[in-house]
Amino acid sequence: MPLVNFEVVTLFVPDIGAARAFYEKTFAVEVVYADNVSAVFGFAGTMVNLLAESQAPGLVAPLPLGQGARMLLTINVEDVDAEVARLGQLGIYLLNGPVNRPWGRRTAAFADPAGHVWELAQEIG
Repeated sequence: MPLVNFEVVTLFVPDIGAARAFYEKTFAVEVVYADNVSAVFGFAGTMVNLLAESQAPGLVAPLPLGQGARMLLTINVEDVDAEVARLGQLGIYLLNGPVNRPWGRRTAAFADPAGHVWELAQEIG
C-alpha cells in the first residue's frame, strides 16, 4: 500500500510563542490544538505543527536537530504580488522574489522566526 496520506508537517522552533504569533498573523489559519510546547494549524487538508525544539529529541533521536534552511514549504496562491504586498504591511521581509520561474510559476519566499522557509507560488502558464 503506498504511503500517500500526507497529514502533518512538524517544524521545530526555539520560541513557541513567537512562532505561534507569526503564524497566526501571517497565515490567518485555524489553531487546531495548542499547549505550552506546541501549536497545530490547519492548512486545507494538512496540518503544520509548531513544536518546541526541546521536544525534538523524542521524535528524531538519534539524529541531531538540523539548523538552517533544509527544506522549502510552498503555498499556492492566486496572486503572488498581492500576497507580497500584504506580507509587507505585516512587516515580513522577502528572501527573494517575486520572480517568474522557468517552470511556469511566479514565486516569492520568506522565513518564519525559526528560519523555516515558505514560498508563495502562482501558476503563470
